[in-house]
Amino acid sequence: MSFYDRVLNIARPIVKALFRVSVTHGENMPQEGSLMVCSNHASYFDPVVLTAFLPRRVHFMCKKEIFKIPLLGRFIKAMGAFPVDRGNSDVKAIKTTISYIKNGDAVGIFPQGTRYSGVDPSTTGVKSGVGMIACRAGCDVLPVFVKAKGNKVRLFSKTEIIIGEVIKNEEFDFSGDGRKEYDKASRYIFSRICALGGYELRE
Repeated sequence: MSFYDRVLNIARPIVKALFRVSVTHGENMPQEGSLMVCSNHASYFDPVVLTAFLPRRVHFMCKKEIFKIPLLGRFIKAMGAFPVDRGNSDVKAIKTTISYIKNGDAVGIFPQGTRYSGVDPSTTGVKSGVGMIACRAGCDVLPVFVKAKGNKVRLFSKTEIIIGEVIKNEEFDFSGDGRKEYDKASRYIFSRICALGGYELRE
């Protein structure tokens, strides 16, 4: 048994008890192959909940500050997460993401770029980075929605992970490599995420 599996076996029942986690449509997640997993972001705990309960290992891109939080930082690092500096154009994080994907792994990214606790996700901003990575890595995208009452992930309250159908890279119809196409792809990805939670992305 790998170190990852040992840590996960210890952490999963704890996370399940703390956040009362359930998974809907887990069968939609491919068990192998290059993949970008994109989810809404309502809590610091989202990477933990998703890492513990998605049906395969996912390397999450998380803001660097999280790695400084006792226990939480150590856990996500042990699970393969890597830091991103949101205050700057973090070329290293982007290269790491694309490298994982081209190596056949799954990488997790939050298109909103930051947490929006207690907020209707359809009203929030969406970063163009996920569209850029989908274009440059040529990967499929898995939309996921973390559902909690009032869009707040709380201890001992129900948290549901809803896994959508894979968005094939061909659906983006990339014809170039520019900001407008990245924005369009990012908004399409996030619209699919919001729909899983019963929201319609606003223009």
